[in-house]
Formats: sequence, C-alpha cells, structure tokens
Amino acid sequence: MDRHLHDHDTGRSEGIATAAFVGGGRVSDPGTGGFVRRSPKHTETAMGWYIADHEGVLTLSRRPGARMDFAVEQRLPQVRSRRRLAHQIRQDMWRALRTLRGFSPVVRVHPDPAGIRVEAGGQVSARPFPKARCEAILRDLLSDTQHQARWMRHA
Repeated sequence: MDRHLHDHDTGRSEGIATAAFVGGGRVSDPGTGGFVRRSPKHTETAMGWYIADHEGVLTLSRRPGARMDFAVEQRLPQVRSRRRLAHQIRQDMWRALRTLRGFSPVVRVHPDPAGIRVEAGGQVSARPFPKARCEAILRDLLSDTQHQARWMRHA
C-alpha cells in the first residue's frame, strides 16, 4: 500500500512506500534525485483523537498540529505503552480543566534516558484565559503520586 507525500516547498506530491513513510526525516525523491521532507505519521483513533509519532515523540491531540498555549512537564519511569499513558493523562487533564472554555488537551511523551518526559497542556481558543492557574492545576495533577501509580498500572 502506498502513501502520498506532499512537498510543501515545491507543491509536488509523490507516492512512497508505507515502510518509508513511518519514520521521521527525509525521503529520497526518485523524480528529481533529491530529497523531500517527510511528515510525521498521523493516526486517528476511533474516538477522534490524533496520534503523531515523530522521531520518538508521541503527540496526542484532538486535531493534527494542535498548539500548546500552556504546558507543564513531568518525568516518569518507562512504561509499556506511551499511547495508553498519553490517553490516561489526557482524561485526567480534561477532568481537571473541563470548565476552561475552548480547551483542547495535548499530551506529548518524549523519550528520556531515565524513563520518559511528559509534556501536558493544551490549546485554548477562548482569550484571555488564566494561564498561571491552568499550569498550577496541571503541575499538581502530574506530580500526584496516586495518579502516577494508576497511569503506570494502565500503561
């Protein structure tokens, strides 16, 4: 099965093999003998969440390319499934910030030598919003040992 790659610089599209599409970086463009930039792999889950895995960083968001208007980081031990961990954190983050108008959660899971580094936050379409308060709520959530223990069990 082939996937199509679009080079935004030249406006050209090329078909490439799935195996070449999955990783990050550059792909040989047989038409020009040069290289074109490859997009990260995006997967849409059954519940409408997008998961991008680019150069080892897993991003879970409601739509591709979501921005982080605020974010908090936390280091955690290695887990079996980064995807499950991201969904667990996203669910708890949504519960904590569900009254924030226009909030769309974003979770990034980065590889780290000591385990993983989680960056949790989100996009807020309503302006202005209480950024410092949102960051404090997320900092408390991510550092809570009971939440962490549940995330580790389910991930």
